Amino acid sequence: MKLLRYGPAGREKPGLLDRDGVLRDLSQELPDLTPEQLSAERLRRLAGIDPATLPAVAGKARLGVPIAGIRKFIAVGLNYADHAAEAGLAVPAEPVLFT
Repeated sequence: MKLLRYGPAGREKPGLLDRDGVLRDLSQELPDLTPEQLSAERLRRLAGIDPATLPAVAGKARLGVPIAGIRKFIAVGLNYADHAAEAGLAVPAEPVLFT
């Protein structure tokens, strides 16, 4: 299961993508995907949900920012050999960080 947010900009709802690629509405389980809602206990509870019991989202929904309330996101690029090879670049000696 992959957690996500979907819907019109500014009105996204929490959802998940099940193993079959079906987008499911998660709003019955939590109000939104925020840092406060993603505690270890909440994640354990979400992992116990059978995605098939959640409503499927009709049509092709717009995907939004995955977690609401985040102001800065720092990522690591070329962090595994296959990714560097796909990009046609050498594996860096140190992590490549970007916002």
